[in-house]
Amino acid sequence: MVQRLPLVAWLTLVWVMLWGTFDLGTLFFGLVVALLVSTVFPLPPISTNIKVRPLRLLQLVGYLAWDLVSSTARVSWQALRHGPNAKSGIVAVTLRTDSDHITAMVANAVSLAPGQFVLQIDRVNRICYVYALGMRVEDVESVRRDVLALERRVVQAVGSANELALVSGQEG
Repeated sequence: MVQRLPLVAWLTLVWVMLWGTFDLGTLFFGLVVALLVSTVFPLPPISTNIKVRPLRLLQLVGYLAWDLVSSTARVSWQALRHGPNAKSGIVAVTLRTDSDHITAMVANAVSLAPGQFVLQIDRVNRICYVYALGMRVEDVESVRRDVLALERRVVQAVGSANELALVSGQEG
């Protein structure tokens, strides 16, 4: 039951936000629905080795915010300068870590800012196929380095000790 408390609290909050009113009745029925949903549809146990490092996580959030702003400017410039003739490409990036949560966080972080997104993930070979707008042939290694640097930042923020050892000292 204690393991379900964060889920029940989150579902109750979502219920209250969906109804748009914060009163005792909405809160009570949200709690009832949350308990019912979490009991009837229990989540499977998740075993991850997430080790949150608050300072590194804050640095990652700051980096992603900066990347969002700079990518928006870069994509805007590409659209104004080249229009529909802007160059693009797909780059295969082999990740160094093999955990699902790190792969998912890296893929989401890459796709967060405009101009790049992960098209496909090959879990067996740890390869992310990244689409990049405004890319020339000589930019392939730059895109690959950027994704690996992002993987390093994610691992430094929330990776396990083993994952940290895989990426430490490597600039990607």
